[in-house]
Amino acid sequence: MIAPRLRALRPTLFMRQNSTATATAPKRPSLLRLPVPELRKTLDRYLKSIEPFLLEDEAHGGLPFNTAYSLRVKWADEFAAGVGKLCQDRLLALDRASPNNWLDDNLWTKKAYLEWRSPLLVNSNWWLAVNDDDLIPAHAKKAQTGITPWQVRRGAWLVHRVLCFKDRLDRQELYPETTRTGLWLRESVSRMFNIARIPKPTCDILSKPARAGNPEAQKIYVMIHGWCYAIPVYDPDSASKPVSVQEIEARIRSAVIDAQQRLDAGEKSVPIGVLSADERDRWTQNLQHLLDLSPKNQRTHQIICQSLLGLSLDGPSPTFSLTGQEALTSDLLAIRSTHSNVANRIFDKPCTIIVDPSTRAGSSGEHSPCDALVPSMVADFTLADGVDPKFFAASEPEPFASAVPDQAGWERLDWDVDATIEAECTQALARAKAIIDNSDANIFWFQDYGSDWVKDNRASLLSLAFAFALFIPNGRNEPVKQSPDAYVQMALQLAYFRTRGEFTATYETALTRMFKRGRTETIRSFTKESRAWVLGMMDGNMSQQNRRNLLHHALHAHSSLTREATTGRGIDRHLLGLKLMLRPLSGEQAAFLDDELFRRSQTWKLSTSGLSAGNLFKGTGFGALHEDGYGINYMVAADMIKLGIESKASSPQTSTDGLKDAIFEALYDMKALCLATDGHTAAASKTVALSSRL
Repeated sequence: MIAPRLRALRPTLFMRQNSTATATAPKRPSLLRLPVPELRKTLDRYLKSIEPFLLEDEAHGGLPFNTAYSLRVKWADEFAAGVGKLCQDRLLALDRASPNNWLDDNLWTKKAYLEWRSPLLVNSNWWLAVNDDDLIPAHAKKAQTGITPWQVRRGAWLVHRVLCFKDRLDRQELYPETTRTGLWLRESVSRMFNIARIPKPTCDILSKPARAGNPEAQKIYVMIHGWCYAIPVYDPDSASKPVSVQEIEARIRSAVIDAQQRLDAGEKSVPIGVLSADERDRWTQNLQHLLDLSPKNQRTHQIICQSLLGLSLDGPSPTFSLTGQEALTSDLLAIRSTHSNVANRIFDKPCTIIVDPSTRAGSSGEHSPCDALVPSMVADFTLADGVDPKFFAASEPEPFASAVPDQAGWERLDWDVDATIEAECTQALARAKAIIDNSDANIFWFQDYGSDWVKDNRASLLSLAFAFALFIPNGRNEPVKQSPDAYVQMALQLAYFRTRGEFTATYETALTRMFKRGRTETIRSFTKESRAWVLGMMDGNMSQQNRRNLLHHALHAHSSLTREATTGRGIDRHLLGLKLMLRPLSGEQAAFLDDELFRRSQTWKLSTSGLSAGNLFKGTGFGALHEDGYGINYMVAADMIKLGIESKASSPQTSTDGLKDAIFEALYDMKALCLATDGHTAAASKTVALSSRL
């Protein structure tokens, strides 16, 4: 989950192509093809990445570093000269046969997502809580009962703003195809709408995009009290023209009134949505059973898959009156899912907008079609303008009391069910509640300083992919600009060690958006340099200046890894491809790939990702990859750092609050370290400059 600080860039990037540019007809840019890295270079970078693990093993009574390292070099050399060369040749052949790139066309989506059988709830889906709308009156934000008119209005407005983004993107008013960012984003956004993950045995699939003009693709689906409704949001006479936001509001209102009348009549929805939160093979069986029951179920599922996106209007929460940190926690958990709303979702959709009765809002989505960067960019645009009263006939929405639903503009998407499905829903709900109860998730705001202070108040335009001011040594005894992202990663390394007394493999997401169909690569944040700095911070006898020098080396090493990952020179996707090209049934094997350290260096107990500055977001989150690990998302704004942390309550080795305290302490200590020392000594500068040339 990585995103740009868009608000600072919006005036230039959201600009329509000017007449001069059109007149001169500039050459349309193209995206590079994701390379298959050179085998030897990947092996050498891998060997460097395992150095801190070998140093730790030696420090705890294992083999001497040189002995253990020499063994891995031997295995790497044998691999390069033998079966590894065969695997590399097969990857190159795969690349030549791939329309876009060797990774995304063939391997990544399946291996990283679709073959994973764990429930999407918490484990895979991301969640994002957004700021309250200042244009909504205070009385609408108080504790409410049932679905409210202002809840409907904000939901309609957010849908309208998303459609504005999509429409302007299609018309090339936003991110035109005269830019590489436009090329990448348009293709990425196309995988966010009108698609769904469909459960299948052993490996899921993604639904096929609807054909142009398909009326189902012009609808959203809305979840209300566990019932599902289809709402057309485009003009039937012009598939590219959205209906007005006032009309979207009216249609959603009618569906809400219908759902309320069903409740009043004693009808109760069967919580089909919770089945999509279940283990994937279980959901596969239950969905197939539903589809076999009736053609109506087949149509309902087809509309959900082909619809633009979802809107969940949740019921009331008992935590409206909370303030401060408790309010942040409540807002996040309501978006992630709680016992009361987990059945009011379809977890297979890449984007679902969520609004509760007090107009608190957010979104959640399934990861496999596109990474969370894309919906976060859409959300940034969506939230830039609050509910504008001039788009509505009345500034205050009418109450629902005594209203009669208009029969036009909405459709029930009900399911035919039997006793088997009803029993499965009951069991799936119990399993979903257990996942929720075991998810120790929270949002924390560190408000002492942010990226401006980290960068020493030097102006720097942030790139669309990363909030990185790359660490560039200047060869003089002057302070060197620090990368906010690398800085936070070092805080995470120190905090984890302080809470666990050990290091772990750390995953940070890097975006490969410069390539066609580029998605992500891994930055291995646990390095020899970060280890040295953390141990220096734990050494009471080390001087502050030496600690500062070690911090500079660690920041530089991290920034170098970032550049490699974003420019197609990362190692983990390549190593995955090489391993998948191996043919064990034909007797092929490699000590290099069978090494216990190969697996350990990819056991990401710290799974991390940086998003945008988050000025319009309360916080974000995603689940830990391991029972005793953490999932950490962070947003580095100018004057604060927002952290979303998830761990498992069942693990005695983890604590979300405990890690937060350690991160805050690390950030305070790092600031004190920087204030107490020079930027770097001349010797340190020469060392870093030399490292940058290697």
